[in-house]
Amino acid sequence: MSAPPAAWNLIETARGSLAGEIFDTITSGSEFELGRIVSFGHHAPETGWFDQEKAEWVLLLAGSAGLAFEDEATERTLRPGDALFIAPRRRHRVTWTEPGVATVWLALHYSPEEES
Repeated sequence: MSAPPAAWNLIETARGSLAGEIFDTITSGSEFELGRIVSFGHHAPETGWFDQEKAEWVLLLAGSAGLAFEDEATERTLRPGDALFIAPRRRHRVTWTEPGVATVWLALHYSPEEES
């Protein structure tokens, strides 16, 4: 998405099955990117971990998902309204999203301020 319209619904999406997730950048700056992610039963490969340089804050708007962290024994289940901070370099993966249901995430990626 090049520039979002003045008003739009973050939850309303194309229905059905997708070959890949939808990633829409809502806005971005030199140190951040705010985006929407839509999943329909997608998940990360079982051997794959996200290991991001930037911090991430996510809010689940619709659907549900499983999220695992390499340093935690128990998977987390996220439902609409659940928000989560993921520190830079904290390895994590999406283990499942509901098949046939739009799981919609709002994700803020940013460079945290250096501690002095």
